[in-house]
Amino acid sequence: MAFIKVIDPASATGRLAKIYARVSGPGGQVDNVLQVHSLRPHSLEGHMALYKAVLHHPHNKLPLWFLETIGVQVSMLNKCTYCVSHHRAGLKRILSGETERFEAIVAELAQDEPGPPFSPAERAALAYVRKLSNTPGEISEEDIKKMQAAGLKDGEILEINQVAAYFAYANRTVAGLGVSTDGEKLGLSPDNNEWQHA
Repeated sequence: MAFIKVIDPASATGRLAKIYARVSGPGGQVDNVLQVHSLRPHSLEGHMALYKAVLHHPHNKLPLWFLETIGVQVSMLNKCTYCVSHHRAGLKRILSGETERFEAIVAELAQDEPGPPFSPAERAALAYVRKLSNTPGEISEEDIKKMQAAGLKDGEILEINQVAAYFAYANRTVAGLGVSTDGEKLGLSPDNNEWQHA
């Protein structure tokens, strides 16, 4: 499951067991990306708090499907198969019943300049995300102005930035420690009020 020692839920005690109970999904599943933090439960709490705040907070204004799309795009750019698998499955669940739209979104993310079904504002956001992921030191105010000109508000731009930045962190956690999807149900996400996954 990983290149380092991991304490599985059945062996967890004390603080770790309590955190695992908070983040568990159906059948008691704790995603491997979270279990890899088991030797430092405080970093698991930090990871989960950041994930929940940037991707699943009820005060976010951008739709969840688009935030998940950003996560898939960043993960594709970073060649993080774990996060691509999980968040593509999550996106498919969010777009349940919209199979053609889901397939078009995933196909367009493989392009250097995604087109329809993305709106001009969404395309501007994805161009920013691509540049931020590939060459972060080259971001300038002009990149922000392009998103503003496409109709995105500054708070929405912050959401886009934070989701892209979170996935850069998550991709490096997963790839850098050899986390796999072995034994996991893909596409689960926390509910609106807690950390538990459904």
